Amino acid sequence: MTLAKKQRATGQSERLGDLAEFRYRLRRFLSFSEVAAEEADISAQQYQLMQAVAMVPEGQGCSISYLAERMVLRHNSAVELVDRAERSGLVRRVADENDHRRSLVELTERGSKTLATLVDAHLLKIEAEGPEMVRALQRLIGGRNTAKKSGAR
Repeated sequence: MTLAKKQRATGQSERLGDLAEFRYRLRRFLSFSEVAAEEADISAQQYQLMQAVAMVPEGQGCSISYLAERMVLRHNSAVELVDRAERSGLVRRVADENDHRRSLVELTERGSKTLATLVDAHLLKIEAEGPEMVRALQRLIGGRNTAKKSGAR
């Protein structure tokens, strides 16, 4: 193996380690999020749904299509998720005043309270573990920039 190939292999190995560390940090946070949602008697997807509903841009209205896009779901999967969340009392459908062919989704009082509790818990977790996540990401990005400067791909 030539020196250049050894350097590339070593660089890739270091980058793999950085990537693995970053994914580990992400997975720890996602695992926390799943447990926190379960403790609130909802699914992690329902928590994500409530976040998307709460953060719809002003004046846009929260359609199923918007939710499908934001959650990276097929339209029918978003419909099923909204159905389950509606049965759980987290969201409700309301008629779209501008287009009577479609309905919009909004949080219920229970959904708003559950979301607020989960957001608080997640922010505390990010305050505690965020710096390590940021360092892992910076190492990953920094390694990419170093590789670009040295001419490696």
